[in-house]
Amino acid sequence: MNRNLDYEKPEALTPHIFPENGSPSPQPDVDGPTLNNFDEPTPAEERRELRGESLWRVLGERHINMIAFSGRLSSFVASSTIGNGLFLGSGRSLAAAGPGGAVVCYLLMGTVISSVISCLGEMTALMPVNAPVMEFPRRFVSRGVGFAVGWMYWFAYAVLAADELVAVSNSIKFRYDDGRTLLNWEVGESVDNAVWICVFLALVIIVNLFPVRVFGELEYVFGCFKLMFIVMLIVLMLILSTIQPRAGAYYHESIGTKYWNSPYSFFNPYYNVKDSDGNLQRTIEGSLGTLLGVWTTFTGVMFSYIGMDIMAATAAESRALSDVESMKMAARKINLRIILLYALAMITASFVVPADHPFINGKGQSVGAHSLFIIAVVEAGMPAAGHFFNAVFVFSAFTCAINSMYIGSRILHTLALRGQTGPEFITRRLRQCRSGVPVRAVFATAAMMLIGFMGRSGSPGARLNELANNCTVSCLIVYATICGTYLSFFKTLEDAKLYGNASEIQAASYDRDNHLYPYKSHGQWLKALYGLVACTVLVIFNGVGAFLERPFNVRRFISAYISLPVFVILILAYNLRKHGLRFSDWMSDRSSDLSNTVQASNPKRKGRLEFPVDGITRNNWIVFAEWIWVWMK
Repeated sequence: MNRNLDYEKPEALTPHIFPENGSPSPQPDVDGPTLNNFDEPTPAEERRELRGESLWRVLGERHINMIAFSGRLSSFVASSTIGNGLFLGSGRSLAAAGPGGAVVCYLLMGTVISSVISCLGEMTALMPVNAPVMEFPRRFVSRGVGFAVGWMYWFAYAVLAADELVAVSNSIKFRYDDGRTLLNWEVGESVDNAVWICVFLALVIIVNLFPVRVFGELEYVFGCFKLMFIVMLIVLMLILSTIQPRAGAYYHESIGTKYWNSPYSFFNPYYNVKDSDGNLQRTIEGSLGTLLGVWTTFTGVMFSYIGMDIMAATAAESRALSDVESMKMAARKINLRIILLYALAMITASFVVPADHPFINGKGQSVGAHSLFIIAVVEAGMPAAGHFFNAVFVFSAFTCAINSMYIGSRILHTLALRGQTGPEFITRRLRQCRSGVPVRAVFATAAMMLIGFMGRSGSPGARLNELANNCTVSCLIVYATICGTYLSFFKTLEDAKLYGNASEIQAASYDRDNHLYPYKSHGQWLKALYGLVACTVLVIFNGVGAFLERPFNVRRFISAYISLPVFVILILAYNLRKHGLRFSDWMSDRSSDLSNTVQASNPKRKGRLEFPVDGITRNNWIVFAEWIWVWMK
């Protein structure tokens, strides 16, 4: 069978609906078992081969949840050199927008990313496929767009993984000195960054070479630890703002909402323009200053949410595909957990650290010294907690690199299955898996991560910073594409209802109002439109800082916008190679394929609280406890 179906004649634009005959539906790009409404897939344990080209479907629902949660929570307590994780980015957000402005930014950008994840989650729940982020644009927009998304997505995660290794090496060089308290890690300051990058890169590779079942268990443990940590962190910040200060604290009375009241304000009334080295150039005051502070915080906060799509990348390795609500629950849990945790953490931290604190305005001696949470515990008279927090920062940056390599290797493996990774001798090797792990794709992604050595120090470090910023913009382009893809998918579902050549059972797969439809979010097409517009606006105006600097910052401008022409060039190159100058074929080669859909097998939906009887009974308490467990696990 020819794997490289990109050379096929363009398919019809009408939705592909297959008869109810019990036979597998055509599945153009997936080498694993066919998924459809009528044949239960063979259990993954019976299909596993030590050597082959297929990933193993061995991850359970709890693994999917925690892989997604761990990946994003890593960005909570870890940050790349651009400081976009919440652990460090919250300090920059507070300094730029003020306490109320920062909270509003986190909540508003949370709604944007929630819209994107709902789009991706619905399509993936209905059609679990390899690398859904690139597969669905390929099906419902065009193959050229799917190709461009795949390569931009892989490059973004490979570079972000490298940047996270640099974050590990920088956070080990921990030093906090405010003239009253001194915290420092001598081993970090005395060892070159390159050593730490080598050590942690080796560890990241080793973990990604583990069988997926082992990888999933490790991620579950990591995620549970970080979940407990962040909950503890939020509670601690709340306690520090309300209790009477300890003997060694920097203040002598309860803080309360002091840093939200006069002379502080809900929004910062000014915006500081800084150059690439962090030096203050000028201050813009008044309404314009407030607007610029909030806008730059919007873009920074959005970057904090980058990567929530990790949950969809596990679809091809989930053994719970017969339980179609696994992806639905993963999408809803990641939205609820991350948005709630981000907002609560930002609110509680803003109670104990003022927006004009010098360390969050560029005066900190190290990466850890910029953290709101380390500043809070040090000034509360608990310097030992600062060491612990920074250690968690190191651990979380490390696990974030693990997640990013995992995503990158799976994307590259899927590109190889499509025949889109260059010469056949390279593509053939990238397809190969050992024990369900695409080993060569892991090593190829690791090779790309070697650019992390640019981040050792000096000018090369600034260049890696620019690459990482460019990659987050690339992810925003991908997210806008996902939302646009959903709108096309939604139209395809509507068209499928008009053809009338599907059985009643099949038609249920295309009817979002049917109780067998796996996952539906109300008003989703409006959310998709909202996400598309928001991500597009963020991409267009994310480089406003380059225009404010004097002189105009060319490198910052290129870093902010180079992804747009690259995206277009990839689409043009693909179509020129496949279709030449036949422009009519360029956007008409999508398949609009609705095959390999799955349905809910139980009318009682997971995550919905429905008591069997009225009143307070033992069975009702059991149902309530099970409902709590479903949302917590």
